[in-house]
Amino acid sequence: MRIVIGGASGLIGSALGARLAARGDDVVRLVRRPAQAADEASWDPGAGVLDPAVLRGADAVVNLSGASIARLPWTRAYRREILRSRLTATETIVQALHALHDAGEATPALISGSASGYYGDRPGEVLDERSPRGTGFLSDVVHAWETAALAAPEGTRVVLARTGLVIDRTDGAIAPLRLLALFGLAGPISGGRQHWAWNSLDDEVGGLIHLIDSDLSGPVNLVGATPATAAGLVRALTTLLHRPYWLPLPLATLMGAPGRELLGADQQVRPVVLAASGYEFQHPTVTDALAAALGKR
Repeated sequence: MRIVIGGASGLIGSALGARLAARGDDVVRLVRRPAQAADEASWDPGAGVLDPAVLRGADAVVNLSGASIARLPWTRAYRREILRSRLTATETIVQALHALHDAGEATPALISGSASGYYGDRPGEVLDERSPRGTGFLSDVVHAWETAALAAPEGTRVVLARTGLVIDRTDGAIAPLRLLALFGLAGPISGGRQHWAWNSLDDEVGGLIHLIDSDLSGPVNLVGATPATAAGLVRALTTLLHRPYWLPLPLATLMGAPGRELLGADQQVRPVVLAASGYEFQHPTVTDALAAALGKR
């Protein structure tokens, strides 16, 4: 297959590109500079520039571009960048798809990055792809992001890949928790009873490849098979690292105000569509995911 990836240098994009290449796919990485390798193509999403020829003949384009929500602080300017970076990248790809469609050519599937932030803070609810959107900054961002992807030409298969916290040793929201645990300073975060939408890096990449290969469309939750609370995740982390679990952590200690949306929201999200389509999880529990990330198995 021929797969074009936007955001190919990020945690998920680089792992996805490597696994696709390993299975023999032709991977094209979109870069924001002059292309310097055979597997690169230049684009400028800030200016809305992407040559439609880059997408010609591709089986899918996977768009994972967007400013990190883990970067702090969330100033007013950075909040605008979180939204702008997602919209401009998505709109640029959709514009190129329309150019192909208007020329009478086939359009590749669009696997568009999205997030569990769509659901907002929903204590006591079990959430799946049919659940309505929530409220808050991240929910508004995801809604606008998904709306931009759904503006793809008629007949284009569009998948909205709603991702949770991706568990990795060195990147993402788990990295500071690991550091706290190593220093013996981990414990319940904001009470710890809130459910976190989580996924292992392996299952995030595996899920994206499943979406590429399948005929699924619409929203798909890329989250772990088994729900986990914040307390359950941090306790599993400290157990694997042989460190104590004792110190209550208010969100302001970790991330300030953004922590209320990133780590304080209660989101018991289920991967109903993914599981029903036959995907087999490599790490079905949060302990499995943490053990894999920490090299404990």
